[in-house]
Amino acid sequence: MAPIKHFAAPAGLTTPPLSFATRVGDLLFVSGMPGFDADGAIPDSFEAQFGFVVRNIKRVLDEAGASFRDLVKVNVLLTRASDVGPMNALYAGAFGPPPYPARTTCVVRRC
Repeated sequence: MAPIKHFAAPAGLTTPPLSFATRVGDLLFVSGMPGFDADGAIPDSFEAQFGFVVRNIKRVLDEAGASFRDLVKVNVLLTRASDVGPMNALYAGAFGPPPYPARTTCVVRRC
């Protein structure tokens, strides 16, 4: 079996007991993360939260030597259906140009 490499949270950030990413061979699994800023605070606006989600994922990908173009599948969990349209526009800007990774988007009551 290939060795497993774990990527921890950035220094100074309090997180639950998990790895932000785990690499096994050529596969990299990235944990879901909220849109927190450098101080661990979550901004009020959806657009700001999404921007921090993208930046936080990019930080993890950079540390692992990967990029958004390497993503195969993305799962998006939203708490408001009204955020689907804005998320699609923000997602296209962050993950584009096409082709985009496969994606599942769910609106959930609680995470």
